[in-house]
Amino acid sequence: MKINIYEWENINSELRSRLLKRSELNIDSISASVSEILKNVRQNGDNALIEYAKKFDGVELSGVPLAVSADEFKDAKESLSRKVRQAIEHAIRNVEKFHREQLPDNLPGASYADVLKNLKEVEPGVFAGERHTPIQSAGLYVPRGRGSFPSMMIMEAVPASVAGVKRIAVATPPDKKGAVDPATLYAASQCGVTEVYRIGGAQAIAALAYGTESVGRTAKILGPGSMYIAAAKRLLYGTVDVGLPAGPSESIIIADGTADPEKAAMDLIIEAEHGSDSSAILVTHSRELAESAQGYIEKFVKRLKEPRAGFVKDVLSGYGGIVLTQNIETSIEFVNEFAPEHLQIAMKDPFKTLKYIENAGEILLGQNTPFSLANYAAGANAILPTGGNAGTYSPLSVHDFMKFSSVVYITKEGLEGLSPDVITLADYEGFEAHALALRERMKNRK
Repeated sequence: MKINIYEWENINSELRSRLLKRSELNIDSISASVSEILKNVRQNGDNALIEYAKKFDGVELSGVPLAVSADEFKDAKESLSRKVRQAIEHAIRNVEKFHREQLPDNLPGASYADVLKNLKEVEPGVFAGERHTPIQSAGLYVPRGRGSFPSMMIMEAVPASVAGVKRIAVATPPDKKGAVDPATLYAASQCGVTEVYRIGGAQAIAALAYGTESVGRTAKILGPGSMYIAAAKRLLYGTVDVGLPAGPSESIIIADGTADPEKAAMDLIIEAEHGSDSSAILVTHSRELAESAQGYIEKFVKRLKEPRAGFVKDVLSGYGGIVLTQNIETSIEFVNEFAPEHLQIAMKDPFKTLKYIENAGEILLGQNTPFSLANYAAGANAILPTGGNAGTYSPLSVHDFMKFSSVVYITKEGLEGLSPDVITLADYEGFEAHALALRERMKNRK
């Protein structure tokens, strides 16, 4: 089994760039073909969706409603063991608890007194604040191509529901018989979601963006997926709000010589098993740890079944592997430049290292916090920015399903105190009507 080992200070700039860009290189190469899919769905609606379901997913949907029925939701629940249902419910409770804490205090509109006490007085007589309202509709994409993901349904639907989104529409690929994963349907129902469509891939993103005969368009589209999903959302930017960039999975473990190499090896292959276009890197200045972890990786990969074992092998010989640095400072610099989706700090004092991490979608402290727990039920959202976008984007949250309006109220005292300087600035910028509106008010006051 090949595992990339990079001595960071000694590799050339081309290899550095490839490692840092990871699967973004692939996304660029498929944009033209994805553009054709988007165009076809926009022009031909359901017929295009049925065509692509047969072509890409090997499923015949002619004559089958694209929307999942109430009976299918009922059957999904009955097909699941109590153990699986309880696990889903446990995860939902934790994720909901975390996201309810994200809700900002809203600005009431009942009375003058209620509103005023919730605004900030920026100077005498000048009050400002914010009021939030949910977006009207959200399209959620739940992938399935490399497995079933009720966990992703939870991570998307819970914050949308907590935020108060009126219409939540979900697109998720069906199996070869046209059925949607039962655990995903059960998770949807537990989050109050009843609008689910059996469509996947770039064509599903197009349907949510443009609308078809069966699928109503949505105001925003969120959710992770393959490079095709990432490319579709990138091409639809400006047509619909596509939210944070969430493409192929990626992770970094930053470790020192105190880390347990066996645990580091186990945790390294967690995100790698998502697919061949994922990225998983162990970065350390300890050669001893790197060599020891390498042996454990080979041992654990042998215990995986296909296609997961193949995915891990592809990742660790492709966009992942082990990066050896000269010191901890260089390891931290590498992490901040890479801006990973998932980061685990496997160090003697992870809390001390935390303050030096500037760019990461999520930061897991210590080796008792593997990516597995955070991906399912630790509470924090596991849908995170990828492709280096953790440098500017944040994890999915209730705020992605809200918009904010600024609210301003000014008294007569505030008008008189603020107007002279605003008139001066309006005159300087040449906005005559701005100044006129204030001069006339001040004249009338006098």
